[in-house]
Amino acid sequence: MLATTPLDAVTADATMLVMVLAASTALLLVLGIVLLVAWLRARGRARRTAFDRAAAERQRIDLELGLAEQTGRLRIIREAHEVSVIALTGIISQADGARYAASADASAAARAAESIGEAARTTLGDLRRVIGLASEGEASAAPQPRLTSTSELFDAMRESGLEVVFDESGEPFELQPGAELAIYRILQEALANALGYGGAGTEARISFTWGTEGLHVKVDDDGIRASARREGLDPNDASAVGYTIDDDLKALTDEPSGRGIHEMRSRAELYGGILTASTVPGVGFSLSVVFPALRFHNGVHGVRLDRS
Repeated sequence: MLATTPLDAVTADATMLVMVLAASTALLLVLGIVLLVAWLRARGRARRTAFDRAAAERQRIDLELGLAEQTGRLRIIREAHEVSVIALTGIISQADGARYAASADASAAARAAESIGEAARTTLGDLRRVIGLASEGEASAAPQPRLTSTSELFDAMRESGLEVVFDESGEPFELQPGAELAIYRILQEALANALGYGGAGTEARISFTWGTEGLHVKVDDDGIRASARREGLDPNDASAVGYTIDDDLKALTDEPSGRGIHEMRSRAELYGGILTASTVPGVGFSLSVVFPALRFHNGVHGVRLDRS
């Protein structure tokens, strides 16, 4: 039987220590992986919760705007109804008078009939103008969101993962409620597109440049670079973001289209605005809306309405 030397005992202890350290390291590694997975799941749930909260906030804003528009339309219809009732009451009185006058003076009845026809045509014209105004969604008497309420929109988009930066220069002037609503909707659509195409982490830079009579609204995002950053790529590397010279040519020749662009352009044109949109190769998307005479634009002809 071999005797155990002190060296053998030390070796055995060292081996045992190494095994214990290895087991501890493996345990810590497993624990770290479990904690990492739990953290990632919790972060995912938090992001989904934030996105749902932001979506609910956007829906709330949409409902409030829709309610304001419907309230304005109902008010116009009610006022038109009151005016029509008064006008029809007068027409009925004239008709009754013509009926009694017909037996004694035929010429008086003819004059009364002519007056009735003229009053009826006037009333019909008023109703057509008011109904046309209501169908176009014009509700200037209804409370509409001010441009200052865009801060709520910006906060909602930030909660969804969009980095919103706002800059304003020039001297702001008061706008018609319809013009403010049009600008708000354009911003809402532009930011939604930036988040939808660029994803979380996309930076959207919004600028308002006020002139003496006009306003320039600009929205630039870095959605292409944001996608590269999320994939761990260098956004400044052209090959990483898939940028080629063909993208420059395409940006110069192709005009973005789609329902969202069409709606934004239509809203801008209501107030004499000119909307241009383009992809910025290797960076993201750029939207520009120029309202040359927004201060005096009446939403139909672009004429000056001041009395000076």
